Amino acid sequence: MFHVKNHKQLNILDPWGHLGPKRRALLDNSWAGLFQQHILPELPVESLRQHYHDYNGRPTKELHAMMGLMILQQMHDCTDQEAVEQFCFNIQWHYALNITSGSDTAAYISHKTLWTMRDHLASDVSYAEIFDTSLSILAKLLKADMSKQRMDSVHVKSNMRNLGRIGLFTKTIKKFLVNLKRHHRELFDQLDTELIQRYLSTSQASVFAMVKPTESSRTLDQLAADVLLLIERFATVDEVRAMQSFKLLSRLFSEQCVIEEDATADSGTKAVARPNKDVPSDSLQNPSDPDAGYSSHKGQGYQVQVVENYTTTDERGPSLITHVEVESADQHDANALLPTLNQLEQKEMLPQQLLVDSIYGSDSNCETARQEYQVAVISPVMPGNQKKFHLAEFTLDDQGKVLACPQGTTPDTVKKAKSGYSVVFPIAACQDCPSVDQCPVSTGKKGWYYRYTDKDIRLARRRQEEASPTFREKYRYRAGVEATMSEFDRRTGVKHLRVRGIKAVRFAAFMKAIGLNILRAGRHWGEKNSPMTPCFSLVFLLLVLQAHFKELIREWLSTRARLSKNYQPTSSLRRDLAV
Repeated sequence: MFHVKNHKQLNILDPWGHLGPKRRALLDNSWAGLFQQHILPELPVESLRQHYHDYNGRPTKELHAMMGLMILQQMHDCTDQEAVEQFCFNIQWHYALNITSGSDTAAYISHKTLWTMRDHLASDVSYAEIFDTSLSILAKLLKADMSKQRMDSVHVKSNMRNLGRIGLFTKTIKKFLVNLKRHHRELFDQLDTELIQRYLSTSQASVFAMVKPTESSRTLDQLAADVLLLIERFATVDEVRAMQSFKLLSRLFSEQCVIEEDATADSGTKAVARPNKDVPSDSLQNPSDPDAGYSSHKGQGYQVQVVENYTTTDERGPSLITHVEVESADQHDANALLPTLNQLEQKEMLPQQLLVDSIYGSDSNCETARQEYQVAVISPVMPGNQKKFHLAEFTLDDQGKVLACPQGTTPDTVKKAKSGYSVVFPIAACQDCPSVDQCPVSTGKKGWYYRYTDKDIRLARRRQEEASPTFREKYRYRAGVEATMSEFDRRTGVKHLRVRGIKAVRFAAFMKAIGLNILRAGRHWGEKNSPMTPCFSLVFLLLVLQAHFKELIREWLSTRARLSKNYQPTSSLRRDLAV
């Protein structure tokens, strides 16, 4: 039965009065107080109503607390066992989740309940709504400035082994054979005994791990032949073709193998493994996590695109993560910029300027962002060919026409082309130029030609701007996103997850981003609202005034003593001075 509590309703008696004023102040000015007062009451628990009946059945655990538990587990990078223990015994968690009763009904949760709640949120993609809701609350509460933001990606590894090609083949084949034996025993018994012994026998379990490097190519070809044999054997059996392990086997063969002609074979063809360079980057990396991809720079796994706001003023404001998206590791960062701006526009958090590195800042991305979203993308230009002069080294006028080459030679003619300009330099000047090998000009009948497009003009303008102090002053704030990535991993453990599959990875990444936002907002919230600071300042001021007052009395008494040797202060005055 669907069960929620109204956390906005005030209590007649304070349920946390037993903590005492000092501990209560610590909780109120930490992330726990911020979470209880502002985040917990606004969690979108109505998205869970479809999983429970309105009035039939046993009541659920309080769903605000359950949804909050999902956030706290990822925020503190807890295992399931640690999350259950913290929920049962941690008073800070109780305060954040507003668990006012110490009974098992309110303050106990089983592992099964934890798993069920996580599956509901991951399956319904409710975590995205939780992220947007919490972000809007924190941004409004802390008056965060969203006009300046920066973007980067972080590589994430799921809970899977890094397999080589031989290990990938053996694991995939073994997974299929085990499932075939479990669900279709009669078909499994019809397979060749030698094939079964090769992959399922305990004594043969480490045979493929002992392959010499010089024999790896021949071993891969044998594995490819075994994969083809199994695919052809069960290609017409509908029950087997519907198995997920058979689909992985078919995918493995299409990505890793090819069929070649072989006159010695009975069928005239044989299966062989592709060369390493021909294997696509989005190929299967591990049968236990078929969604993971491969990056030649960072390896197997996933990548998380992260956007956060930042401030450039002396008064440091809160930096909040405004966008999170999970992709396979083989995806290119350049393709993530425009979808990110579209998502930020839907959340009404589109920045005026966005700091990114050169991978994101292609000319098409910058132009589309400027024209469609009115966002200034600040990014260095990719270096390009370092052996040739760039257009930025030529002297240009305001329209982009070349006035002189890097050596100072003026062109004979400059004509407007369909999508740029065509420049002709004198033959004599270019032939005798010492930098002709570095110049992008080419020989022609009437001179040396240089043709460039409007895109080249835009890139040249950007390269010239990069050398200016204004650009360096703006772009120096992009380095702050590296600190965010470090904190994202140190505080929440986002780089090494305990789950597999893109559904579970997305859930974990979004929840950890929510947790990092709460931790950051909690620090800012505590600094702004701590009652200890003004109280301490007032006490300090009173002590200083008391010391000055005593000094003035002593000077007055010494003056009276010099004027009148017979003067004696009263006993009450002496007692006050002693205090």
